[in-house]
Amino acid sequence: MSQNSPQPRLVSDFAGDPDMQELVGLFVSELPDRVAKLNATWNQSQLGEVQRLAHQLKGASAGYGFPTIGDAAGKLEDALRASDAANQSSLNSLKRDLDNLIDLCSRAAA
Repeated sequence: MSQNSPQPRLVSDFAGDPDMQELVGLFVSELPDRVAKLNATWNQSQLGEVQRLAHQLKGASAGYGFPTIGDAAGKLEDALRASDAANQSSLNSLKRDLDNLIDLCSRAAA
């Protein structure tokens, strides 16, 4: 697949569950706000807040049937906990993890 090919949508593990449909839809509709907060706190170098937001997203995404997003959020959270913010290569790696998480969030579908 080329880099310009659209990535597949991420569908909740609860997609066929009528009891979860509304909740999953609400979670997906809130993802753009979560992404905006992640970007804003990253751009303000508030790495502790990025870590907190990633932690929240990790838990929520698993609960709404998006384990791929949860795994990426957990990876970012763990990397932030272990990072050396003064090290540019560490920051570059963290930014890649953040960008991956944002990409996954943008692909989530209710």
